Amino acid sequence: MNRRDALSRVALLLGGTVIGAEFFLSGCTSTDKKIGQSVDFTADDIAYLDEVAETIIPATDTPGAKEAKVGTFMTVMVKDCYKEEDQKVFLEGMNKLNEEAKKKYSGNGFMKITPEQRKELLTAIDKEQKEYAKKKEKDAAAHYFTMMKQLTLLGYFTSEPGATKALRYVPVPGRFEACIPYKKGDKAWAL
Repeated sequence: MNRRDALSRVALLLGGTVIGAEFFLSGCTSTDKKIGQSVDFTADDIAYLDEVAETIIPATDTPGAKEAKVGTFMTVMVKDCYKEEDQKVFLEGMNKLNEEAKKKYSGNGFMKITPEQRKELLTAIDKEQKEYAKKKEKDAAAHYFTMMKQLTLLGYFTSEPGATKALRYVPVPGRFEACIPYKKGDKAWAL
């Protein structure tokens, strides 16, 4: 399976297109020299994004997004594959999310609130981004949380822990079988 097929399947899983996908499909190569030059992520930013991702996909009987190093994946994708305007939305969104946590939880930023408070906050922001998506103009930028969710899902399910422990994985498949019995509760197949 090639990268284009894998990404399109993940996009279907996400219910739409992945922001920055055109650069991901082309190997993140672009003639636009502005891509990635204005973005610098720190170790604290990566830790912050790991916590956001872990709130979206927490560790259960399978590894969570933090173990899959989704924060690092997000920074690479944003820096290397997002257009400058999408990078700006993403970075501003990181700040907005932290400010929203401070407003709602007595001055405590996202990193200082409890996991339950993080879940509550992200659930509220998820509702906000769904409303935004319904009302936004065709050419308007995506909501920052849409980007965070898409990158979390893409990063997790294409990582080794996500593909091998959260999904059913066959490293060397046998012959093609178009119809495989599926029992309710079985894991989905890895791409």
